[in-house]
Amino acid sequence: MGITDLPLLGQIKGRLSWLDERQRVIAQNVANSDTPGYVGRDLNQPTDFAAAMREGGGGVRMIRTSAMHIAPTGQVARFETKAAPDSETTLDGNSVVVEEQMLKMAESRMAYDAAIGFYQKSMQMLRMAARAPGR
Repeated sequence: MGITDLPLLGQIKGRLSWLDERQRVIAQNVANSDTPGYVGRDLNQPTDFAAAMREGGGGVRMIRTSAMHIAPTGQVARFETKAAPDSETTLDGNSVVVEEQMLKMAESRMAYDAAIGFYQKSMQMLRMAARAPGR
């Protein structure tokens, strides 16, 4: 089992992938803020454990340990965008408010920084655990 197989690091990687994709969607919204009829988009994210299990989110896979168990479907996590109009729509039908998109971008950046910090602390703990005693 390698370091990359640790579930904790896999979860962090999944979170970073989701945040990366969200930044891309937000940038696309800002780029189209003057496009008539454009509706802003955002990513769906499972908010609870039941939703994550239903959708196969975060790389979680069920394992069948008995023939009596229901067979897993083998679904993998994927990010889907949804229409997410901002608080106002202009006369030309555009529903992107740049200020709200900037708030979403700042929120994503803070979550990204937190995930990176968590990853770095996890790696420090692994290095400390792998060191020879007394060093």
